[in-house]
Amino acid sequence: MADRNGINRRMLLGAGAALLGAGLAAPALAQQANSTEMEREISQSTRHNVSSFRTLNWQDYFSTTQGGVILCDIQSRALHFWSEDQSVYRLYPTSVPLTDELTRLGQTEVVDKVVAPPWRPTPSMRERNPEWPEMVAGGDPMNPLGPYALYLSWQYYRIHGTHDTRKIGRRSSNGCIGLYNEHITELFSFANVGTQVMLI
Repeated sequence: MADRNGINRRMLLGAGAALLGAGLAAPALAQQANSTEMEREISQSTRHNVSSFRTLNWQDYFSTTQGGVILCDIQSRALHFWSEDQSVYRLYPTSVPLTDELTRLGQTEVVDKVVAPPWRPTPSMRERNPEWPEMVAGGDPMNPLGPYALYLSWQYYRIHGTHDTRKIGRRSSNGCIGLYNEHITELFSFANVGTQVMLI
């Protein structure tokens, strides 16, 4: 039954339901927006921290695979290995240097293969962190080089393992290329003194 202003009970109930629905929908929409924003942030941080592999060809960087070749891609935080006869190809996620200043690019080679390498901070590391020890013995759980290291012709530069798996896929090293211990173990068996190395 309508009152003097032409409003009846059915109209009031309908308007109330609409307002109630709008009130419930607003938090739901806000929650959905927050969820979408959070997913976007996670997605962006994942892109920054995890290796985003890209396909590379050895021919674009080396004239030959003699002795085997290692290509370290700083941008995608990945290491590619091809054996001399190209029958073996491996792709490993890596840690890469923390800053551009610590990053060295170009061609080098493996000059030594060391099992249980000792770790000695470089002079610049010691300058920044005077509390660090002068040396950590190979095999020590605190040794940041892991179980194996490939020494490069550039002083202080290595491709090595790490016990801190959080570093892989990140800009986290002082200049070296770090791999999971199981990956450096495999790469160590493939690479030889004289294996060509390129950092791009």
